Amino acid sequence: MQVESPDKIRNVALVGHNDTGKTTLASALLYTSGALNRMARVEEKNTVTDFDPEEQQRGISIGLATCFAPWRQHKVNLIDCPGYGIFFNETRCGLRAADLVLLCVGAVAGVEVNTENCWEAAAEMDLPVIFHLTKMDRERASLDRTLASIQERFGRAAVAVQCPLGEEHTFSGVVNLVTMKAFVYDRDGSGKAKEVGLPTEHHTRATALRAKLVESVAETDDALMEKFFETGSLSEEELLAGLRRALRSRKLFPVTMSAGAHGIATASLLDALVDLAPAPGERGSIAATDLGGAPIELPFDPAGPPAALVFKTLSDPFTGKVSILRVMSGTLSSDSTVWNSRAEDVEKLQHLSVLQGKQGINVQHLVAGDIGGVAKLKVTHTGDTLCAKERPVKLPWFEPAEAAMAFALEPKAKGDEEKIGEALARLIEEDPAMHYGRDPQTGEFLVSGSGQLHVEIAVAKLKSRFHVEVILHPPKVPYRETIGKPAEGHGRHKKQTGGRGQFADCKIKIEPLPRGGNFEFLDEIYGGSIPQNYRPAVEKGIQEARQRGFLAGYPMVDFRVRLLDGQYHEVDSSELAFKIAGSLAYKDAMQNARPTILEPMMKVEIHTSDEFMGDVMSDLAQRRGRPQGMDSHHHAQIVKATVPMAEMLSYAPALRAMTQGRSSFHMEFSHYEEAPKPVQEKIIAEAAKKKQAEHEE
Repeated sequence: MQVESPDKIRNVALVGHNDTGKTTLASALLYTSGALNRMARVEEKNTVTDFDPEEQQRGISIGLATCFAPWRQHKVNLIDCPGYGIFFNETRCGLRAADLVLLCVGAVAGVEVNTENCWEAAAEMDLPVIFHLTKMDRERASLDRTLASIQERFGRAAVAVQCPLGEEHTFSGVVNLVTMKAFVYDRDGSGKAKEVGLPTEHHTRATALRAKLVESVAETDDALMEKFFETGSLSEEELLAGLRRALRSRKLFPVTMSAGAHGIATASLLDALVDLAPAPGERGSIAATDLGGAPIELPFDPAGPPAALVFKTLSDPFTGKVSILRVMSGTLSSDSTVWNSRAEDVEKLQHLSVLQGKQGINVQHLVAGDIGGVAKLKVTHTGDTLCAKERPVKLPWFEPAEAAMAFALEPKAKGDEEKIGEALARLIEEDPAMHYGRDPQTGEFLVSGSGQLHVEIAVAKLKSRFHVEVILHPPKVPYRETIGKPAEGHGRHKKQTGGRGQFADCKIKIEPLPRGGNFEFLDEIYGGSIPQNYRPAVEKGIQEARQRGFLAGYPMVDFRVRLLDGQYHEVDSSELAFKIAGSLAYKDAMQNARPTILEPMMKVEIHTSDEFMGDVMSDLAQRRGRPQGMDSHHHAQIVKATVPMAEMLSYAPALRAMTQGRSSFHMEFSHYEEAPKPVQEKIIAEAAKKKQAEHEE
């Protein structure tokens, strides 16, 4: 669908908690608009926006996907975002390309954990929000109860703009409260609406809801309030115009409803999106920066120099890379060139397309405000800005949240390590919240993500897309060792085997350093007891020895070595001899320095509700966690604690089970501290057992 005017575009992000029916709703909107010739369903694994095999197999959305519904000479771009909290990075990417958030709330369950996350992200980006009640045909579905839940959490500015005709299994359509026209739908999923007279049994309720809507809109505008006081009402045109302004300025948040699986009220929703959602240009100029980082305002000008934001990358081993972008200003044309302001390189735009899921429809150009895709860009990644070289700019982007959980990867087949690295690099192109690399201390190949399911899905994609099979292990905890008190050490290396021998002698003193001090080496020899050219070899020997630790094989840190004295032989001394002597002096000093094991401590924030606080706090105590405080945020409790990393490796599934999936957590490294004696003994015993097993092999 080629669009020539930004006024004919609506960019809508479908967001909300998991299992609120966003993908089903997107499919119903596509079918209602004629973009699909049959209704696609999640259970049939044929929806447009859940095209990844992992999504189809698991029945959940993993990554965002875009599609469009032509409606009343408009192009309604839909960005279907995942509902699981571990994929929230995808939702944030989708919001960057949207002009309106359609926040889906299940009409049975009401407001849930990710509902609040989406609301806060929309507020952070100053995006207008329409609440959409899904599954209105389900048992126990209720407008009144769900609207009360929304207003309790997000304020009285959430106001119904539709009235349901029936509820639960009798839900058959809606009343447009602006026009007071009623529309009924067949349950065949066609989405075709038939206008009817307002049924008598719904007249009282619809009239009361409209009165509340008129009053709410009037309160957002002084002129409308004056008119409302004079006449007691507003005209249909005044009500619609006032509602649009209040929505754009986030003074009101309209509430709509549907039953997507049966196509009920989908046409009414499309009408609401066309009538209420802002066109791209209505949001004014775009915040950006120049290449020096200074803020600038980028005018929304379809005829100006182009600027586009790449907000998603699809990576396929067969079709290659597709970059999904939103044109913020100017017009992009096929076969033109643009400038990547991050990579500072030219990109050729070949085969511009508008996307229905993974299927592209070629277009000649994309005007400002439109969303489309371009294949096989060389240097462009998610979050990059494509612009005119003569006017380089950078559009705002965000850093993905830090990974909450890491796993060690081990290839099933020898020699697959290189293939794993290449495949993970491709996956990270489409999911920047995933990270991988080698742990410099343990040597393990680590892949990290937002949770266990996030990592498991990446592993499944490695197998299905790139034919690489791996074994997942919990990562090794990067313990460290240190000393508790000063001590002196003496190292002498003497070997005579005929001919030139080996001789070196050194004396050192080791002292504790504050946490984070790592290692210092001080040469305090005055005179020539050890020649200057041999002294670095002593340090090198100690450096190598400290990496192997003393108690359990973990690096020794936070100590200082003073080189005090030594002896040498003019013929038999060498760098190698002093390197060995340095390591022997280190081992000798450690005997009396009270060596101990340090464990990494994590700063943890847990978002939960009052009903689960007791279980969460009890579990933290069992994990040797130390609470650092609690905050309230809306209706959630935020528990802050310091917990040993070793105790957090299995926390994600435990928290999910403990709180019925209604809590989330974030953790990051805090500091190292001395492990309790029983823990140290266990670590040392395990290290000795492993060393013995290796020796026996």
